[in-house]
Amino acid sequence: MIGGCIGPRVSQPQTSLRLPGQYAQLRATDTVCLAAIPWQVYFRDSLLIALVDSALQNNQELRVLLAEIEISRNEVKARTGEYLPFVHITAQADVDKVGEYTRSGAVERGLEIEPGRRFPSPFSTYQIGLASIWEIDIWKRLRNARKAAFLRYLASIEARRFAVTTLIAEVAESYYELQALDNLLAILNEYIQIQSNALQLIRLSKQAGRATQLAVNRFEARLLNTQNRRYAIQQRRTEVENHLHFLLGRFPEVAPIRSETFLQIVIDTSALAGLPAQLLQNRPDIRQAELELRAAHVETQVARAAFYPSLSLAGAAGWQAFHPSVLFLPQSILYQVAAEAVTPFINRNALKAAYASATARQRQALLRYEQTLIRAYTEVLNELARLRNFSESFRTKEREVQILTESVTIANNLYRSAEADYLEVLLTQIEALDARMELIEAKMELLRAQVRLYRVLGGGWR
Repeated sequence: MIGGCIGPRVSQPQTSLRLPGQYAQLRATDTVCLAAIPWQVYFRDSLLIALVDSALQNNQELRVLLAEIEISRNEVKARTGEYLPFVHITAQADVDKVGEYTRSGAVERGLEIEPGRRFPSPFSTYQIGLASIWEIDIWKRLRNARKAAFLRYLASIEARRFAVTTLIAEVAESYYELQALDNLLAILNEYIQIQSNALQLIRLSKQAGRATQLAVNRFEARLLNTQNRRYAIQQRRTEVENHLHFLLGRFPEVAPIRSETFLQIVIDTSALAGLPAQLLQNRPDIRQAELELRAAHVETQVARAAFYPSLSLAGAAGWQAFHPSVLFLPQSILYQVAAEAVTPFINRNALKAAYASATARQRQALLRYEQTLIRAYTEVLNELARLRNFSESFRTKEREVQILTESVTIANNLYRSAEADYLEVLLTQIEALDARMELIEAKMELLRAQVRLYRVLGGGWR
């Protein structure tokens, strides 16, 4: 008992990290948060909603995590059974023939079961009954092991919730990127048509002696460069579309995409980030890290309890006889009761190593929890900055496209009135097309920022 009671002490892990009261870039105390908005409301496109629904039902990663939850639940059941009594039904039959010219043989020859009746040879034994063993969980070692398994089970649920949030965001990003790439391809095709016409015009000008081969080469090289950009975008579109179908858990096919209204997509961001403290309730990965930390602490208590004495009770009851005909007679009843107390005393290196490992895992879990807190807060700041900057970028680029579109109209009017040549019209059109492509890219980044902000705030899993 003395050897068991001098085990190490277990202290509850504490973190010195405290989330700020508000986000550094907001200076606001509004508690309304995007994470409370259901994803079916946040994303209003019916095609996107259908794709997300399909992903939530068929994504293999979510199914894997469901299996992990089932494994964790079964582990809890197994741990629950460990601190309850084990009862077994036993049945046994054996034959034992000892050498006649041995001590055991001599004893058998001299024994009588009853007057005139000796032991049979060979000797048979038949036995049937119940056997039980029960470890008394004095130091809560088994119950703490069950508690740790239960905390791991809850952590696996949070892991799946975080996967749901991430999956919804990835599907939305892929969908919006496909829309953006379709719009870029449409602009590039228009671009290529304009440049092809310009190349034909400059070739005619060269034949008429009003242009040089240098001009022809420059126009042709620009056309080839634009065509090469189209191939790169087509390849990117193929990869994004295939990745979208991978998220949906199916083989690649033609995805239903509505690209015409891409620039008119509006996502309500009036309810923004809320308070940093809400991340503790909304981010499943933070709650998962917290549960893992609590489980690691409980497992440290389990490792410490191994230094203490263990007490086990064992018992058996039934019938035993040398022949089935007398097996169930009252004289054949047997019972056994035993108690055993065991404690480590001299060589406890393995126990010390297990406790040291559990303590290290506890420190590791604490560091992961702190790392998750910092990452979550930093991700929100990054996405808030991205949302603000690309909102301004999109508005600025819209104004630029508007001005260049007006310039194209002006250039065409000047050309018709012979106040500008065709090259000026062409260059104005090219500038307008470049600006339109940059506008599509700015819109894509703005939508990506809105989707990612929804994800980093912990939305979508409810």
